Amino acid sequence: MKVSQREVLLFGQQSAVLAEELGRLLPGWRVVMARNVAEALTCLGHTIRPMIGLVHIGRLVTELQDALEDICAVVGVMEWIALVERDLLGTVPVCKFISDHCYDFHTLPLDAPRLAMTLGHAHGRAELRIRNSYQHIHPNQFNMVGSSPAMQKLFASIDKIRGSEAPVLVHGESGTGKELVARALHQNSHRADGPFVAVNCGAIPAHLVQTELFGHEKGAFTGAHQRKIGLIEAADGGTIFLDEIGDLPHDMQVNLLRFLQEKIIERVGSVQRIRVDVRVIAATHVDLERAISEKRFREDLYYRLNVLRLNVPPLRERCEDIELLARWCFEEFSLEKSSKVYGFSNKALQAMRAYSWPGNVRELINLVRSAMVMSEHRLIRPEDLGLAMTGIRDDRWIEVGTLDTVVGRMERDYIQQVLEMNKKNVSATAKQLGLSRSTLYRMMMKLKMNY
Repeated sequence: MKVSQREVLLFGQQSAVLAEELGRLLPGWRVVMARNVAEALTCLGHTIRPMIGLVHIGRLVTELQDALEDICAVVGVMEWIALVERDLLGTVPVCKFISDHCYDFHTLPLDAPRLAMTLGHAHGRAELRIRNSYQHIHPNQFNMVGSSPAMQKLFASIDKIRGSEAPVLVHGESGTGKELVARALHQNSHRADGPFVAVNCGAIPAHLVQTELFGHEKGAFTGAHQRKIGLIEAADGGTIFLDEIGDLPHDMQVNLLRFLQEKIIERVGSVQRIRVDVRVIAATHVDLERAISEKRFREDLYYRLNVLRLNVPPLRERCEDIELLARWCFEEFSLEKSSKVYGFSNKALQAMRAYSWPGNVRELINLVRSAMVMSEHRLIRPEDLGLAMTGIRDDRWIEVGTLDTVVGRMERDYIQQVLEMNKKNVSATAKQLGLSRSTLYRMMMKLKMNY
């Protein structure tokens, strides 16, 4: 689909009046006007695909957010510029709307040179976003999704130890992806062609742990009608992943310790000693040091397992990855979704970033998959995810001050957002804002921003 280079959508109740003026002041732009969502969708149903929009803000702004999201659900990527009366910049709803949904704002009456420059910058930004939106999100070489510093540190650690034969202890909360880390270690090692056997130590009944791990001979006990190969032996030549190792019964821990020391097993009911070539990776969500002090976990086994250690960060410590993971999930399970669902609303993304995610990545995937199926809107909303927005509050807009104060707040907020986007890189931020590095430093000093 070819994207028009010089079209702008003018949206709002006063669009008819403003369109005539804009047509005179901006000869290089084709202005398409729409007073409501129905008119906008009718225009956009043909060949018009503007990348930027002008939204005229009156005193009633509560319905504008849903309107813009309905339009973007059809058009795709758009950058919005607010047209607003100067006296409205001192009101809380207008300021918050501009901060949350607009690339920039322009005070009325129209200033043609300044507006033309703003439109040009917005057009360039929209082009970059469109190019980025066509790039599918693919897991990295370790089959994981994440670009945050915490995950980059984890990936670097995996790369360092993947070739080692030493036992690895993976620590992380439930749902963070400990098994993915274990599989990454296996699949990127020289054992990749061997088996990968995952064992949930907490899910095996205590009286069956011995035979499940080490196997048994026929007739070893009542009901043992045939020989059973244990999970450790089944992993010969590959990797065994002992998940939730902290839940392993205390009396079984000594048997596992002996295996780690000797790499030899004995099936229940047999005196034959079998050498097994296997790498051991264990994982836990519990504090093993505390379990040792409470005599629930053997200290000698802990030191055997904890030769190399990896810590998998919880989702709340890698907030930069939340939107990335949500979009990956949307792509991965796209065949399951309702045909009317196109993506996520801004409010949904805000709600996901504000949520603490006690269930981590597993919880995020479950909520997104459910919302994709159950949502009745074009864009997934917080209520579709089961995430209430009532706890999200932005105190920056509680106090209303002078016009200069409000504009200063907005400048500070926007610069901060671009800084975060560029990972605090002032040079990259200045370039994106169209400023010199020294000018940006002066603005940050004036706005009392830390850098």
